[in-house]
Amino acid sequence: MGLNADWMQRDLNVLWHPCTQMKDHETLPLIPIKRGDGVWLEDFEGKRYLDAVSSWWVNVFGHGNPRINQRIRDQLDQLEHVMLAGFTHQPVIELSERLVQITPPGLDRVFYADNGSSGIEVALKMSHHYWLNQDQPQKKRFITLTNSYHGETVAAMSVGDVALFTATYKALLLDTIKVPSPDCYLRPEGISWEEHSRTMFAAMEQTLAEHAHEVAAVIVEPLIQGAGGMRMYHPVYLTLLREACNRYGVHLIHDEIAVGFGRTGTMFACEQAGITPDFLVLSKALTGGYLPMAAVLTTNEVYQAFYDDYATLRAFLHSHTYTGNPLACAAALATLDIFEQDNVIENNKALAARMASATAHLADHPHVAEVRQTGMALAIEMVQDKPSKTPYAWQERRGLAVYQHALTRSALLRPLGSVVYFLPPYVITPQQIDFLAEVAAEGIDLATRSAVSVSVSADLYPNHRDPG
Repeated sequence: MGLNADWMQRDLNVLWHPCTQMKDHETLPLIPIKRGDGVWLEDFEGKRYLDAVSSWWVNVFGHGNPRINQRIRDQLDQLEHVMLAGFTHQPVIELSERLVQITPPGLDRVFYADNGSSGIEVALKMSHHYWLNQDQPQKKRFITLTNSYHGETVAAMSVGDVALFTATYKALLLDTIKVPSPDCYLRPEGISWEEHSRTMFAAMEQTLAEHAHEVAAVIVEPLIQGAGGMRMYHPVYLTLLREACNRYGVHLIHDEIAVGFGRTGTMFACEQAGITPDFLVLSKALTGGYLPMAAVLTTNEVYQAFYDDYATLRAFLHSHTYTGNPLACAAALATLDIFEQDNVIENNKALAARMASATAHLADHPHVAEVRQTGMALAIEMVQDKPSKTPYAWQERRGLAVYQHALTRSALLRPLGSVVYFLPPYVITPQQIDFLAEVAAEGIDLATRSAVSVSVSADLYPNHRDPG
């Protein structure tokens, strides 16, 4: 038995993997990873995989980044953890100061959680509690967009709308109000992204007019609905939403867990709309993909609504054991240093342009309905019928065929259903982008054949190349 097979079997004896039907692994081999280096992951037998999805959208500056490594090592010699109730420490203070400095004006307070879903729970609870403290207990519902995703904990699922993740748990979920998404994939022929996004805002306007008296907040994924298939919309929707939330007296929560830190082309997606949300939830790339951490930024107005004598019970008594962990803070500080020192946002413009040019030809593929892009996120939507955009049945698992083919070509592409997407680390090279486009095109050709087997042979494309 080879090294990979041995580790795989040991894994299957004891582990239960996330977002996985474990029975799949009777025929779909696990990939045991020994080490990472830059955009590459390497298994126990020396085969490499280009991490085109940033290991679930977190790794922005490469695996084993020496600057982040060193900052964590230095912190490890000082302090590994201390509770953040009644105590504080240098890394969390410095990180909070810097987050306040780089986020849109008005976000002056930072509350920490352990992961993205927990960060969403913080924002939802904080908004609801704010209205309680303002003697408006009736404002306890939330408005969300169809096809949205905000995490896996119960309240986070409640404000999501991807049935695959929520339908099973419907009996547990909060009663939320869902408004049609401004998703521009669904726009009529000849209509621009901006025009469609403006048109779709009418439903939000009407919903706020009818329900503002009972609504605490509107929560959105700005510009890109990630787990919903990398569906995208125009920033004008966010501009209109901010104005409407102000007018109707409703909080605005921006979930930038996936899209923050340069993914959309600006440091934060809300910058493209020129707005400041009442709550900005950050995670994933916050620590460069090293350690779990989330930050919820909010305004001094919200903060002051909780600031009172203890006996009033107005305090926000929410906590996580590892809140503000010093090692995670150190990783985040090193990540912010790289953004500041390496001109990352500007350099990404050239990489985003290369992603666009390398995949442009796929728009002509008979089974590709759209190639869409926002900054360093690009998605290719496979369909059964192109003119009508008729999707493939989900049971056919066309994306799985792309995934399996990519593994044979030394690439990690993990499609969302029938949507193949690139969300690579920012240290990827133009040549590596070209390679991913080539692999994706091959995989799409295979996956859109009339009959697809979920076992793709490596020798279908024998002339493999590994772009260093």
